[in-house]
Amino acid sequence: QVQLVESGGGSVQAGGSLRLSCAASEYTYCTDEMSWYRQGPGKEREFVGRIERIGTTRYADFVKGRFTISRDNTKNPVFLQMNSLKPEDTAMYYCASIRCGNWGQGTQVTVS
Repeated sequence: QVQLVESGGGSVQAGGSLRLSCAASEYTYCTDEMSWYRQGPGKEREFVGRIERIGTTRYADFVKGRFTISRDNTKNPVFLQMNSLKPEDTAMYYCASIRCGNWGQGTQVTVS
């Protein structure tokens, strides 16, 4: 089973930036498509965005223009660059291989 580990979370002021990383224990077909989700305090987990095998990215409306998902290729970590952060972006952020049902443990992002 592929293990996913997120890193890069922290506390920032509104308007600031953070770059999250998601590393996999192995890069297989499971990691060809990778997604980011988040769960804010008292909220349900929600989709943030994903990167597909050929590099196409898709985002939730609330992050378009502010967040960018990237990676060099399907055998490398996935990044979530978050700019213009708002207090409502405060959440635990998770990377996931929805295809294989693998989730990381999450990394906390706090925006004040």
